[in-house]
Amino acid sequence: MTEHRTLRVALLGAGSVGSQVARLLREHGDDLSERSGARLELAGILVRDIDAPRDVELPRELLTTDAEQLILGADIVIELMGGIEPARSYVLQAIRGGADVVTGNKALLATHGAEIFEAADQVGASVSYEAAVAAAIPIIRPLRDSLAGDRIERIFGIVNGSTNFILDKMDREGLDAAEAQRIATELGYLEADPTLDLEGYDAAQKAAILASLAFHTRVSLDDVHREGIESVTADMIEDARRAGSVIKLLAICERIAADDDGDDAVSVRVYPALISREHPLAAVHGGNNAVFVEAEAAGPLMFYGAGAGGAQTASAVLGDVVSAARRHLAGGVGVGESARQNRSVAPIARITTRYQITLEVADQPGVLAAVAGVLGEQGVSIATALQTVEREDSAVARIVIGTHRASEKALSATVARLAANPAVGRVVSVLRMEGE
Repeated sequence: MTEHRTLRVALLGAGSVGSQVARLLREHGDDLSERSGARLELAGILVRDIDAPRDVELPRELLTTDAEQLILGADIVIELMGGIEPARSYVLQAIRGGADVVTGNKALLATHGAEIFEAADQVGASVSYEAAVAAAIPIIRPLRDSLAGDRIERIFGIVNGSTNFILDKMDREGLDAAEAQRIATELGYLEADPTLDLEGYDAAQKAAILASLAFHTRVSLDDVHREGIESVTADMIEDARRAGSVIKLLAICERIAADDDGDDAVSVRVYPALISREHPLAAVHGGNNAVFVEAEAAGPLMFYGAGAGGAQTASAVLGDVVSAARRHLAGGVGVGESARQNRSVAPIARITTRYQITLEVADQPGVLAAVAGVLGEQGVSIATALQTVEREDSAVARIVIGTHRASEKALSATVARLAANPAVGRVVSVLRMEGE
């Protein structure tokens, strides 16, 4: 057997992911040693309660509530606690102590990434975070390393498995939102407090991380335009089906045209959008994730797989641990933050896309012409229009309008004018159409 130098690994957190990381480190230690060139010794596991029940049985002697003592002397610190504090303080302590850090904490990186990367740069430590976006799907390293010499134009895809599960249930089984969410909670896709998922915060955190990497510009959570799926109804799902589309919660990061100053800007946004049923994203079912990357030289690339799960996420964590061990042995500085271009992040009003507007109107002659007139006044061109009446004796009709590409600013003005028009009972919904 080859004699390997021992590296001490401190694990912060023993939840669904942390417990799997601990299990795999112990079960596959010899294999990981051969791959990394170092013996990875699990020095201890930080927990809140040593006696709490866990999915994976862990040796009691490895469990501790003393974070500072555990981090002290560690070569690699794996942070899987989640949240901002005390995770931020522990990560900074680890970096300043000379440890390399592996984290899956998207909230921490999306809000305090700049501080953490600057601290790592000062001491030459590495910060790895493949597990922060899309669990086992390798997306961070391809953006940071494989595509570093290319020009990325756009990233878009499904990065939240919980909302994809809910929307998929509504689409394929005809469930309403409440029932789909109930099932998602029972199966563990949603937490007791589902706000992070349903309101788009989780996807927005991931979008900020992806955009920062892709466009070499610091993007924080506050820069991301965010809309969740709370407003998506069974009727909207059915309208999408009739139009040959499906609704998905998408994260979109893209370069947009130069502004008045002549500089490219970056748009980062999360919202429910329509995707053609012929698009590959329409076939992403259940809790899976899929991300498209469009690069100038490499062309379109698609990354697909499980977007959640303890073992799946642990796979990404351990890949980072092996890389950190190799770097630790080789010496030299860690890979620094690639955020040197300082592009501005554009407001949502500057994007252009297609839209679907659903209206309830009076079922009488001239209404469709009046609606078309409002759109024409704002420079929004109609691509398709479908009018239906729920019952023969109903005085209310439903109009579903698909537009050609228009600016968000023009669309917002159009919707405001439609809502004020006497012929329009109400604006039922407005969805963007993506994926063309």
